[in-house]
Amino acid sequence: MFTDWAQALEAESLPLDPTSTQQIAAAARVTARHSHDKDDLGLLLDVLGLPTDPDTLTALLPLIPETGDTPVTITPATEAIDVPVVPLTFSNPVQELLDWATAHPAAAVRNRAHRITADLAELTERRDTEAAQREAEEKVARAKAELERAQEELRTVKAGTRTTAAAPTAARTGGSGRSREELAAIRAWARETGHQVADQGKVPKRIQEAYDTAHQATARKAD
Repeated sequence: MFTDWAQALEAESLPLDPTSTQQIAAAARVTARHSHDKDDLGLLLDVLGLPTDPDTLTALLPLIPETGDTPVTITPATEAIDVPVVPLTFSNPVQELLDWATAHPAAAVRNRAHRITADLAELTERRDTEAAQREAEEKVARAKAELERAQEELRTVKAGTRTTAAAPTAARTGGSGRSREELAAIRAWARETGHQVADQGKVPKRIQEAYDTAHQATARKAD
């Protein structure tokens, strides 16, 4: 990451856990001079445990070689950011910094690098787990919606089948097992023979039986 040996020595001499305002500011300036852009700067500062608030980033932006005088909008830390789920990747400077820290002769630096690597791995696993959970929940919701639509279609088909099957029977029999013409003939015969029968509704069974008996006797006499 460093092209100048003097700068490398200066950076290496800085503690990763500064204890004073001057040390924090110096470390932030060195980090800014070797950052590619504002995102890279934020990652490096975070890895080193340095401040990443909007004021600090704004003050360090002019030190980034690629940024120059180009205006850059800094998103406040309190604003919610919708980060898409993408495979986790590291910029080269961050990975080089971690490699440098892992191979550092100081145990404190190596331990810090191991902790950062473990934290990144844990965050990656949690992000992937939450993404898989969201995908599974969406699949379940779609399956439930499809099932409800299929059940509604089935109920509609069943209701249509019952209506179609019941309509001819009601028209033909009126619910008594005889046609309308036959029931009308029974009512007319009942009135002629002194039986009381309503103009509408069900014809009493005894009157139907009497009608059948009388007509069967008439048929036998005709033979």
